[in-house]
Amino acid sequence: MIRSLTTAATGMEAMQLYMDNISNNLSNLHTNGYKRTRIEFQDLMYQAIREPGVRNFEGSMAPAGIEVGLGVRSASTQKVFEQGAPNLTDNPFDVAISGSGFFQVTLPDGSTAYTRDGTFKLSSDGTLVTSAGFIVHPEVVLPEGSDSFQVEADGRITVKMPGEELSTDIGQFELARFINPAGLRSLGGNLFAVSDASGVPIINLPGEEGAGTLLHRYVESSNVQIVDEMVSMIAAQRAYEIVSKAITTSEEMLQIANNLKR
Repeated sequence: MIRSLTTAATGMEAMQLYMDNISNNLSNLHTNGYKRTRIEFQDLMYQAIREPGVRNFEGSMAPAGIEVGLGVRSASTQKVFEQGAPNLTDNPFDVAISGSGFFQVTLPDGSTAYTRDGTFKLSSDGTLVTSAGFIVHPEVVLPEGSDSFQVEADGRITVKMPGEELSTDIGQFELARFINPAGLRSLGGNLFAVSDASGVPIINLPGEEGAGTLLHRYVESSNVQIVDEMVSMIAAQRAYEIVSKAITTSEEMLQIANNLKR
C-alpha cells in the first residue's frame, strides 16, 4: 500500500484536532479569565531507505540519505497566559488580577484549585465564594450589617461597620504563582490544579515578589483574539483540503496500477 495514504491520514487527523482547539478557543471568547490554548505538532518517525554517509559500490560516499517521513502527531496543547483586558463591572465583589498569579479556592474535597476568574459572590452566611460556590482561600467572611466592601491593590479587604467612620480590615487576598503555569491541569469551570509539570504554588501578597496587583470592580476577560483564531481556522481548513488531495491522488495511483494489463 502507498505510504502516502496513512501519512496523509495522520495530517487530516492533526488538522481535525487543530480545528477542535480553535473551536474551543472561540467558544470561550467571553469566558472570564479564560486563557487561549495553542496546539503544537511533531513529525513522526522516518523510514530510512538509505542512511546518510553510506558508500556505494564504487566506493564513493553518499552525501545524503533517503528518508521518508510517516506523518505528524500532536505534541502538546499549551495554555498561553497572556493578560486579558480588564472590564469594568461595578459589581462590588468582582476582582481582576493585573499581572501574574491566581486566586485560590477550596474545593468540596478540601483540595485547592486556582483561577483567574474573579467574579465572586456572597454565600448565605456572608462568605466570599466563586460563581460555583467554592470558598475563596484565605476565607473572607463579611460581618453582618457591614457595607462599602473594598479591595485594595495589595489585596487588603476592608468594610465599614454601622456607626463607624473608619474602614475595618476583614481579610487579605493572596495570589499563587507557578514556575511553569502552562503545566497546570485544566479542571473546567475556570479552574486549574497543580501538576508535576507546574511545580508547587508560590504564595505571595499582591504586588510582592512578581505577583500581580488587584483591580476592584473589574473582571479579566478572555485573551482570545478572534481575528487570530479566524486566520488559524482558514489555515486549518486549507491544510485539511490539501492533505485530503494527497489521499485522493494516492487512490488514483493505486487504481492506475490495478488496471495495468500484461
